[in-house]
Amino acid sequence: MAHVEHPVSEEAFTADRQRMLNGFTSATTFSIVAAVVILGLMGFFLL
Repeated sequence: MAHVEHPVSEEAFTADRQRMLNGFTSATTFSIVAAVVILGLMGFFLL
């Protein structure tokens, strides 16, 4: 069965990019918070 490309509207493309950016931002924020918490705990237990 052949793969058929469906035309994508500008609104759908923009919404998909916005969803991807929101996911990336959320993952980055979570990673930074987790790193700060881990470093804080390491500093606490080092004392």
